[in-house]
Amino acid sequence: MVSVQARRAAVAFATTRGVSQRRACTLLKVARSALAYRSRKTVKDAAPLARMSELSAQYPRYGYRRIAIFLARDGHDMSFGRAHRLWRQAGLQLPKKRSRKRVSARRPRPNAPNGPNQVWSYDFVHDWCANGQKIKCLTVTDEFTKEGLAIEVDGRIRSTRVIDVLARLISLRGAPAFLRSDNGPEFVSRALLKWATEQKIDMALIDPGKPWQNGAAESFNGKFRDECLNMEWFRSRAEAKIEIERWRKHYNEVRPHSSLGYQTPAAFARSLAGAPSAAAEPTGRAAALTRGSAPRPVDQPSRTGHEGKADLADVSS
Repeated sequence: MVSVQARRAAVAFATTRGVSQRRACTLLKVARSALAYRSRKTVKDAAPLARMSELSAQYPRYGYRRIAIFLARDGHDMSFGRAHRLWRQAGLQLPKKRSRKRVSARRPRPNAPNGPNQVWSYDFVHDWCANGQKIKCLTVTDEFTKEGLAIEVDGRIRSTRVIDVLARLISLRGAPAFLRSDNGPEFVSRALLKWATEQKIDMALIDPGKPWQNGAAESFNGKFRDECLNMEWFRSRAEAKIEIERWRKHYNEVRPHSSLGYQTPAAFARSLAGAPSAAAEPTGRAAALTRGSAPRPVDQPSRTGHEGKADLADVSS
């Protein structure tokens, strides 16, 4: 059954071919009064649709659900169903991810946290700069609040550097009950194990070949690579440190997290601590003014796009 909108378009086409409007309406069974109808939905959707396209250009790896949270912060509150309709209407779909083998949910995760600052997970992510410098990133996350506690960036990170990063975090947040990691040489060194024993921290090393046991770190690292490393073009290691730290702040304070009810990790941590809720998180360019954590601007090229990038002075300001 052809819709009324399609039949109105057919009437308009028929009139251009020499058929009178009255005759075309009779043949296509369209009331002549319907030709002057203008949908109010189009007018209603114009503003959020324009804002959605702008946010999608600034956050190219976000889907319609996360963009809908940003729209609600900007005053365009809507259901996920309406957001999906506008998303499809604007042609903003992302390519589907390749399906992966899922681990049975019946398998309990060893030492699962039931509160903040109980289990920290940490791992390494590797990448490189445009000048050929390799970068090694140590990521530390809180498994319960999903916060990215630190991302240490350098060319080489040994066990002593790992201890320094953890000691700095403990001085700020207190010591966790467990440290979860794989069996990499930096995480099973005698110096690190001795330091953890002195700090009365238990090591929750995952079993070899079972990365799902360190799922919090794997999830964080996947988002880190997809939304930061694959989108940015680092000219040097110094620039990489600045951009990666900006992304970490954006992840904690601006980016909504689906497993936290689309709260930001920082807002979720504040709610657990009983702290007064902060103002609505900024989105888009407003985040750069209020939190200093907005991602790359729309006109900034990705690492796979055109050459050129903002000066370091502009990035750090």
